[in-house]
Amino acid sequence: VQLQASGGGLAQAGGSLRLSCAASGRTFRNFRMGWFRQAPGKEREFVAGISRDGIFTRYADAVKGRFTISRDNVKNTVYLQMNSLKPEDTAIYYCAVTMTDTSIPDSYDSWGQGTLVTVSS
Repeated sequence: VQLQASGGGLAQAGGSLRLSCAASGRTFRNFRMGWFRQAPGKEREFVAGISRDGIFTRYADAVKGRFTISRDNVKNTVYLQMNSLKPEDTAIYYCAVTMTDTSIPDSYDSWGQGTLVTVSS
């Protein structure tokens, strides 16, 4: 499966952005999906994950209550709604696929090219 992330940009602290990740190729609905982020000089970290049917989600503690992951299996797209943004949310955001319920980056595959989110204070 090929993934294309979009929707990043510049936002002020307290603002919102919505990221999208469009999938093509193999059947999108067969995969669990995840969002990760990587800030300059830091390791890639898990942000949010969603089950194949979209019912079950999990979040990193740093974004819980502010970010919402969702998916549309008809449009082959997964979304990340980001509210109450903070400067520490600044990073490149990536989407990826996995077959297991995990937050470990090495368990994910087909990483998209990433989309840059910058939050100003």
